[in-house]
This record gives sequence, C-alpha cells and structure tokens, in this order.
Amino acid sequence: MSQGNREHSIVVWGASGFTGKLTAEYILGRYGVNDRFSWALGGRNLAKLEKVRKEISETTGVEAEALPIVVGDGDDEAFLQDLASQTDVVCTTVGPYAKYGSKLVAACVRAGTDYCDLTGEVQWMKRMIDAHHEQATENNARIVFTCGFDCIPSDIGAFFLNEEMKKKHGVPCSHIQLRVNGFSGGASGGTVASMLNMLDEAAEDSSIFKTLGAPYSINPTDQQTGPDSREAVLPSYDRDFDQWIAPFVMGAVNTKVVRRSNALLNYAYGRNFRYDEAVLCGRGPGGLAKATAAGLGSAIGMGAMAVGPIRRFAAGRLPQPGEGPSLEKRETGFFDLTLLGHHPSDPSQNLKGRVRGDRDPGYGSTSKMLGESAVCLATDELTSNGGCLTPASAMGNALLSRLPAHAGVSFELDR
Repeated sequence: MSQGNREHSIVVWGASGFTGKLTAEYILGRYGVNDRFSWALGGRNLAKLEKVRKEISETTGVEAEALPIVVGDGDDEAFLQDLASQTDVVCTTVGPYAKYGSKLVAACVRAGTDYCDLTGEVQWMKRMIDAHHEQATENNARIVFTCGFDCIPSDIGAFFLNEEMKKKHGVPCSHIQLRVNGFSGGASGGTVASMLNMLDEAAEDSSIFKTLGAPYSINPTDQQTGPDSREAVLPSYDRDFDQWIAPFVMGAVNTKVVRRSNALLNYAYGRNFRYDEAVLCGRGPGGLAKATAAGLGSAIGMGAMAVGPIRRFAAGRLPQPGEGPSLEKRETGFFDLTLLGHHPSDPSQNLKGRVRGDRDPGYGSTSKMLGESAVCLATDELTSNGGCLTPASAMGNALLSRLPAHAGVSFELDR
C-alpha cells in the first residue's frame, strides 16, 4: 500500500522493452494517469521512453502527456537507490534478472520499497533470498518474484484451490496436481535469454544444477525437505486424469514457488502437502507417443543447450529480448490449466479447479498479471509482511480478486 510520501506509487522499469511497454500499456488503459495512483515509465533512454508514452497513448486512447518519465542507468547504484527511495513499488521487466536485477533488488530492500518482476531464474531467486530476506523483512519491503505466467497461475491457483477446500470441507488439500490442457503463444525472448544465462552460470558453478533440481531449494534455509521429490523427466500414465503426461517446461520453477508459498504462509497447506505439474497428452498409443516425444524433446533440447558451443550457436537464432509476437497472436493466444486437489482422507471430496487466461501466456497475459501485481502492492490493504516473497504469500486473496476482474485470468471450480 502506498506510503503517501513518495513521488511515485509505481515505476514500470524497463518500459521501453517489449514486455515493459505492454505492461505500461495495460496500466494506462486500465487505470489512466494519476487518477487513482501516481506512476511513471522508467528506463535508460529518454527518447525511447517518450516514444513508448506516445504509442501507448495512441493504442489505449488515453492521454498520457502527463505520465512522468524516470531516466537512469540500471547499473548505477546511487541512481537505483534514489529511484527506490522515491517509489512505493518498482515493477521491473529488465532481465535476465541474474544479470540486471540484483542491484535493483538490493536498493528496494534498503529503501523499504515493494518490488515485483517476471523472473523464473531459480538460481538467482535463491541468491536474493539468501542475501536479502532478513533485511527485507525488517524494512517491510515486499520483494515479489515470478509475477507472470511463471508463476501466478500455479501459485495463485494452488492458493485458490486450498482456500476452496478449506471452505467446503474444513481442511487444506493434501496434494494438488496441475495439468496443462493447452496453451497458445510463442516463447518469450526474455525467457530464452534467462535460460541461456542460467546455463552459462551453471557451466561456471555446478552447484546451480543442485539448486535447480532440489524440490525445496528456495524454501527457508531450515525447511528444505518435504514429501515431494525431483520433477519427473520421463512420460508416465496419470491414473487420476486417465491420460499420459509429459513434463511441463515451467514445472521445475512453478513447483518450487508453490512450496515456498506454503512455507511462508506458515504451512497453511499442511506440512505434508505435495504439488506437481505436467502436460496432458491424451489416452492410448497416441497419447503415449505424444508424451514420449514431448519428454524426449525437452530432455534432448536441454542436454544440447548445456553444451557451450551449441548454446552459443543457438543463442543468435532463438527469440531475443525485446522481440515478441504480433498483437493478433497475443490476443488470440490463451492458456488452460486444470488443478486436482485431493482431500486428505476422502477421495469423494476431491476438488477440481480451472485456471484460464484470455491472452498468450508469455506476453499478453503476463503483462496484465504483472501490472495487476504492481497495482495490488501499491494500492491494496495487504496483511503480508516484508521479505523475499511469492505472489500467494504477498498478495493472496487480493490478487485472486483482481485477476479475474481486470486481467482476464479466471480461477473457477469445475465441481
């Protein structure tokens, strides 16, 4: 919630980039300029930011001449400290975060400023948690990672289904399975860059692979064990869904975030709560073939990308940061997920939930989810304390209310 004595409620940092511009466009179209809170565009190039301000005004039909612009060097610690000190919430799209985000997080922690981003970089989140969680808690700075497709549908979806199980049956789910029914949308250039940077880091520090593989690696230091094992890498048959399943590419990130949420929420889902994700591939030989192809393709691809020369060769041929799909592709994209929540003792009381988005996950829906996260942090009466948090532990019911109302992301019970 706004502290009332700072120049800006929100600064969208990196607003001249592809996703930053989409996020700014969403906030302008939904909330205008200074109508409900003050906000600004931020980045390092004034001319590009002025162009963005003009373009998002044209696309939304909202006059934006009065929208402030903040210009500075994201590597300049003095500038970043001033930025954080004059802002209630810094909303950043500048990645890979392991390369460009650490100084900004540190500045927000020192200034007691809330922060949200789009990272899915587990190794970097762990570094930030280890370095800053204690001070962020003391300074009441909410540092909220993963506020896009990774990992809001998973994290808020698990929060939603547990809340529904408690309302209906008085207990949380003992186990939630998220299954991907389908989605449409291209890979984000920023996500690709983050993955390549992670592999570059892992080539220098093999302990990163341990962080990526351990199911509870971003939990609080003394709470990194539990009933879940490492994410599956092979296809299997899921009897609960009566389909073959394959690993979900974002599962290794999403599952860790959901488990951290449970820990930060004082184990509201239970100490023995289990959570996993996979892609539904269908029944019979066709489903098996699809699951096998997906699993092998993912494993071979990651194995190849771990080889330095192959990775460097591929880097220039994959989507680049700042690149993205056309408006038509963003608006015709979607995602559709099912969550099965298991009652701890009575299978007849199991619940199914559905999480759906009305835009492509990597850009259209992600920019709206990030924008709503920033507005939620800036304007809503939240009960969470500071720290290195997750969307569910920081914003919980407030974000769960906002996303269906404004961002085209729905959370509903199937039965």
